[in-house]
Amino acid sequence: MSDAQDVDLAIRAAELGDADALAALMTELGYKTRSSEMRMRMESIVVDPRYRTFVAVKQGRVCGMIGTFCHYSYEYNDPSGRIIALVVASDSRGHGIGRRLIVMAENDFAQRDIRRVAVSTRFERKGAHEFYERLGYRRNGFRFVKNLATAAD
Repeated sequence: MSDAQDVDLAIRAAELGDADALAALMTELGYKTRSSEMRMRMESIVVDPRYRTFVAVKQGRVCGMIGTFCHYSYEYNDPSGRIIALVVASDSRGHGIGRRLIVMAENDFAQRDIRRVAVSTRFERKGAHEFYERLGYRRNGFRFVKNLATAAD
C-alpha cells in the first residue's frame, strides 16, 4: 500500500448516519439489506457496549466496514472477541483497506483486554480464508447453522 493511500483513508467509529452505506456494503457481502433495516439494526448496535463498528472512509465515501462483538463463554474465563462482519466495497478492494480494518478491530480488542478473536466465513469465500490466514488466523472448526421456525410459521 502506498503512502498516498494511507493518507486519504480514515477509519472511524460508525454512526447512525452511515446506515445507507452500511446497507450497501451488507448487500455486497450477500445479505440484501435496505437502508431502513440497517438504521434499525444500528440503533440497537450503537448503544450496546459489546459491539463496535468501524468504517473506512476514502475521499469522503464509506468504502468498508468491520463489526465486532465481545462476549463471555462457557469455555474460557476471560472474554472473547468475534469479527461478525467485514466487507470492503468491490471497487476499493486490493488496497489494504480490509487489513487496516482488521488492525483497528484488533487494537480495540486489545484495549478491552481481549486476547482471543474468532471469525467465520462461508465455505465458498476462499479469498477471505486466505486473507485471514495471512493475518495469522487459523482454521479450528466448523460452524453449523439452523433457522428455527417462528410462531408465525
